[in-house]
Amino acid sequence: MPRFSISPIIAIRQFIKTRELIVQLIWSEVAGRYRGSFAGFLWSFINPLFSLVMYTFVFGVVFKARWGFSTENTFDFALVLFAGLIVHGLLSECISRAPFLILGNPGYVKQVVFPLEILPVVVLGASLLHVAISFLLLIVVWSIAHEGVTLAAAFIPLLILPLSLIAVGVGWFIAAATVYFRDLAQLVTFISSGLLFFSPIFYPVSSVPEPFRAFLEFNPLTYVIERVRATLIGGEIPELKGYLIYFLISAAVAWFGYAWFQKTRTGFADVI
Repeated sequence: MPRFSISPIIAIRQFIKTRELIVQLIWSEVAGRYRGSFAGFLWSFINPLFSLVMYTFVFGVVFKARWGFSTENTFDFALVLFAGLIVHGLLSECISRAPFLILGNPGYVKQVVFPLEILPVVVLGASLLHVAISFLLLIVVWSIAHEGVTLAAAFIPLLILPLSLIAVGVGWFIAAATVYFRDLAQLVTFISSGLLFFSPIFYPVSSVPEPFRAFLEFNPLTYVIERVRATLIGGEIPELKGYLIYFLISAAVAWFGYAWFQKTRTGFADVI
């Protein structure tokens, strides 16, 4: 029975070694999503643009919802909401796809030479492409509504980096665990919905009653959503200490998920 290393250094070397395969699979993943459609890849721009228009009309025009900052206008609640939904969408996409990455690819499992550990990385890569497009659209619209953005917006990719580590780490864990515990695939749907409503997406953390605020801080999305909004609205640069703590926790989650995947993968072929 083969043994698979859980060393993060060896893992990074392996991903570098298979980078061409990873990129190829990411493009195949993205192309497959729009295969057969008339607009094709343009849907990557049309979908978030349509969402922005819809949120603006419902929350800005109909409900006249306001977030509470001084320069707020009709578009801003929708834009702030959209920023939170982009962040949530990254993690949600990765964990929602994870249960079927191994179960849905028995051919890969039976190929001894195929690096199964890259499958969650491929899903992450495809998700990051759509996140980048959505944030680009968000920044353009915000610039139009507020006559530009501050240079602090350049820190948004750095804020997404640790969340990406969490997303791929949880993806590795769920992908492997679902092979042995099939009910986990059903639980993931509830987890994704829970993250949507128990994250500060539709509301700021400051509006949450004090007894529940500590619980919200344990949500892995809270830090990123709040910091992304702070850079976009207030032009605030993320505090180094808080960022490093979050990054180290994210790296630990990624390593744990990878280690779990590597330790349990030897039984995949026997169970599927």
